[in-house]
Amino acid sequence: MWREVVVAVVAGLFVTWLAVVAALLVVRPRGSLLKESVRLLPDLLRLLRDLAADRSQPRSVRVRLALLLGYLALPFDLVPDFLPVIGYADDVVVVVWTLRSVVRVVGLSELRRHWRGTDDGFEALRKVAGLPG
Repeated sequence: MWREVVVAVVAGLFVTWLAVVAALLVVRPRGSLLKESVRLLPDLLRLLRDLAADRSQPRSVRVRLALLLGYLALPFDLVPDFLPVIGYADDVVVVVWTLRSVVRVVGLSELRRHWRGTDDGFEALRKVAGLPG
C-alpha cells in the first residue's frame, strides 16, 4: 500500500516536472534557466521537505504541503491523465497554486531561505509559478 503511494507521488512529481520543463520551453527563458529546469525537480522536492519540516512555519503551510502530496498520490485527478497534455495540467495548476499559497503565508524571502538550488533555479521556479520578483 505505502509503496504504491510513494510511486504515485514520485510519478506525479515527475510529470509535473516535465510540464514545468515544457512550459519553460514555450516561454524560452534567457540563458541557463532552461538548463536549471532540469535540476528543478530535486531542488523543489528538497524545498517542500524543508518547509514541511520547519517547525517555525505556520501549521497551515505543513497542511497545504501534505494536501499537495496527497493530491499527487491519488490515483484519480480532476482531469484524467490519459488525455494528452491537459491530463497533466491539473497537477501543474495544483502545484503552482500551492506554491503561491505557501509564499503568501511564509513570504518569498522565507521560501528563498529554504531554497538549496542555484539562483537560476530559483528564478525559473519563480517565473513558472508566477511569484513576485
